[in-house]
Amino acid sequence: MGAGGRMTASERAAQEKSEWAAAGVRADSNQVKKSPTAPPPFTLGQIKKAIPPHCFNRSVLRSFSYVVHDLILSSAFLYFALKWIPTLPDPFHYAAWPLYWVAQGCVLTGVWVIAHECGHHAFSDYSLLDDVVGLVLHSALLVPYFSWKYSHRRHHSNTGSLERDEVFVPKKKTVLPWYSKYMSNNPVGRLLTLVVQLTLGWPLYLAFNVSGRPYPRFACHYDPKSPIYSDRERVQIFISDVGVVTAVYALYRLSTLFGFWWMVRVYGVPLLIVNGWLVLITYLQHTHPALPHYDSSEWDWLRGALATVDRDYGILNKVFHNITDTHVAHHLFSTMPHYHAMEATKAIKPILGEYYQFDGTPVFDAMFREVKECVYVEQEDGSEGGKTRGVFWYNNKF
Repeated sequence: MGAGGRMTASERAAQEKSEWAAAGVRADSNQVKKSPTAPPPFTLGQIKKAIPPHCFNRSVLRSFSYVVHDLILSSAFLYFALKWIPTLPDPFHYAAWPLYWVAQGCVLTGVWVIAHECGHHAFSDYSLLDDVVGLVLHSALLVPYFSWKYSHRRHHSNTGSLERDEVFVPKKKTVLPWYSKYMSNNPVGRLLTLVVQLTLGWPLYLAFNVSGRPYPRFACHYDPKSPIYSDRERVQIFISDVGVVTAVYALYRLSTLFGFWWMVRVYGVPLLIVNGWLVLITYLQHTHPALPHYDSSEWDWLRGALATVDRDYGILNKVFHNITDTHVAHHLFSTMPHYHAMEATKAIKPILGEYYQFDGTPVFDAMFREVKECVYVEQEDGSEGGKTRGVFWYNNKF
């Protein structure tokens, strides 16, 4: 993991919390020090110079080693489920299945992250190899690889923009649905929101663009003619669909051989967990009371890229290939392979200063806090030179 990888997750969390404390912010409290919104006193080039040059090197062998590692673990868990769990006496096998689901779901989330890295051309120096590996891995997880690759690229190009960002675009209070007030103001409503978001959020986004930016007509990741894509991208969207359909057919054939509920136990539930982790990770990376959003009068790429937050998932940081705790660096340099991101994050923090955001709040505490506090965005109070700034912050007051 490079120089930063020698530090354990708990040690890193303790270090981050001490740094926040020095800045007057408790990482595990509701006290928030908002990110600066003025143009940064540094450039992207200056940030890059602070990073050791080898961090930008991509190794085919090293990247494939993570693929092999994850697939071996996944295969081992599958063997455990098929050969060992059925031999357990009642009621132990009922407890063993959830253990398999959680373990398999977490490992397959790591596979998902590697495919995501292929979409950023961070897997190797060869674009074709990246796309082949990404297409195979994502299709196996029912993800339309090229479709998501292109919409996600636009997310990286427009992060923090209220008009052009692609995912988890917060709404202004004036356009919230009528029921938002009732869902966000009570624990049951917030829990229901999270359950729907974590179970259905990913397929709803892919199929219906739920939580995505508005388009002039129906937008769907499976539609080659969707307004999300340009004409030159439409053939690859079709290839993505072929990949997903092929995977679905393979799952259907397995279901006919072993049964529908066998498929649900072995593949369906772990896939739900993968989708849930994906939504939660993305949500917490871009949703925090300290993070600003900008309209077109104020937004620029660097400030938008910095409008994200690193989180600490404990041991899962490593399982998820550090997409969780190095996301700021990832948004600045998305072609950097994940195995150098820890070292790069350590190198850029002195340059970023207050523009770097880290929150060490336990993940599930943060999830419930953010769904309570970050309901909509409203424009920043005050003005400069008689002109209201196009900076927006999360709020939950009705």
